[in-house]
Order: sequence, then C-alpha cells, then structure tokens
Amino acid sequence: MAKRKRINNVDELKDDRGNKRGVDYKPEITIQDVPSMGRVTRLKGGKSNRQHDFLSDLERNYYYFLEYSDTVIDIREQYPLLPMEETILIADELGVDHPKHPKTGDYIVMTTDFYITKSDTVEVARTIKPKDELLNIRVIEKFEIERQYWERRGIDWGIVTENEIDKTIAKNISSISSYYNIEDINSFEKISKKDLENLILEYTKRIIDTNKSIRNVSTIFDTDMALAGGSGIAIFRHLLARKLIYIDLSKPISFDKKIAINVDDKNSRREQKVLWY
Repeated sequence: MAKRKRINNVDELKDDRGNKRGVDYKPEITIQDVPSMGRVTRLKGGKSNRQHDFLSDLERNYYYFLEYSDTVIDIREQYPLLPMEETILIADELGVDHPKHPKTGDYIVMTTDFYITKSDTVEVARTIKPKDELLNIRVIEKFEIERQYWERRGIDWGIVTENEIDKTIAKNISSISSYYNIEDINSFEKISKKDLENLILEYTKRIIDTNKSIRNVSTIFDTDMALAGGSGIAIFRHLLARKLIYIDLSKPISFDKKIAINVDDKNSRREQKVLWY
C-alpha cells in the first residue's frame, strides 16, 4: 500500500506547496513515498526542466502526451489539494470519509494526478485511473471530493482512463523525447554547434521524398559523414522531438520501412486530441 504524507496540525498546511511552477515545483507524493508500488517512473521533463514522479504506467503515458503537446507549458503531477480543511469540509458535506493514513488514522492531503497549464493560461486538472476501478464505490467517493474541490475554483476537472491514452503514440513519443537536445548524445558531444546544424540539415534533405527506408538512408549517411553507427537514426528522432518533421505517430515507428514524412503539421495532430476531450 502506498505511503502517504500525513498532517497532524493544520498549521503545517500554511506553506507554498502547489504554488510553485516549473523547476521549482515539488509534487506532494514522490516515488520514495510509494516503495511498495511496482509501476513507478521518474523522468526528466523538457518543459519543466525537473524530474517528474509517476505512480503508474497510465500516468507516465499521459505525461508523454502533455510533454509533446504544443499547447501545454507547465505540468505539475501529484498536485496537493490545499488547504486540507476544505477537502475535509467537502467530505463532511457529502457524508463520506475523508482519506486517512491507514495506520495512524490521521487525515492525509488529497492530490490530483495532473494540474496542467496551457499556453492560453487556461488551467485544467486531470485524474488518471484504470476504467475498472471506476466501479469501486470508495474511488468514486474520493473523486467526488476532488471534483467539487476543483469546481469551487472554476477549474475544469476530468478523469482519463486507458481508453483515452493511445499506447502506440505514447510509446513513440517515449522513444524520441530523450533526443530533444541532441548535443547531449555521445555521438555529437564533440561536434561544434555549426557542424551539427549542417549535419542535421543534410540529413533532413536526404529523408525528404526518398523511397528508401529510414535505416537505409541513415546507414549511408553515417558512412558518408564518418559518424558512429546509429547517428542518423538519432538525428531522425531529434527531428521528430523538435517537430522539425512530422510522421503519423499513431502507427509503430519502423526504421526498416519507408516512412511518410511531412514538414507541415496540419495533418499530424492526432496525438493531441486526448488532452482536452
């Protein structure tokens, strides 16, 4: 069972938890707090420039959509619902039990899985949960506390299940996200910024309107440019991560096949539809 932080004195709530953003934000629950749960992940975020803590595969996969989206500018996971007196009051009004520590019986701070800021300054809250768990009465009770908390703040809140998260798209984004800053890849660390820009430009020219597979083009490119094997594939992933090129991310990426590449993203937005459904 997950460990949860407990509050013995409401005065302890008078801090700035939840108020900070970006690199300064700290989630209410981290993977250190849930040692008995197996599906936890920590990832470095490009938008926030900090480590993100995810407590399930669903949370991690949803994060990939948020990180890749053009409309999202900040992602705060495991966001605390403070002050706790308010969620206690809501629970009392609903006639349901407020979450408590299983061993001590102390009230615990409730959280929302994701508090998201969009580029138009609109903020939304999203809770991630497997659809089968929505049949659990206790889960629904806690969600109703959460829903009313956000409703009172005029914040759009919703539940996301595995039905709204395309695993293929999430896997594809996962495979390219670490190539956003290609200068950090070993093969390119000693190459000057100008030379690297020229390499990327040359590679891009070669993959546009070609009938060859990405692996074939990349292998020839590596040989021609005297680069370590796999460098061309790394540049391809970098181009996708930076959205300098677009492909259909709803299909598994196969480097051994010809991939239709676009330089215009008008027809390449399917991966973002899940966000604001």
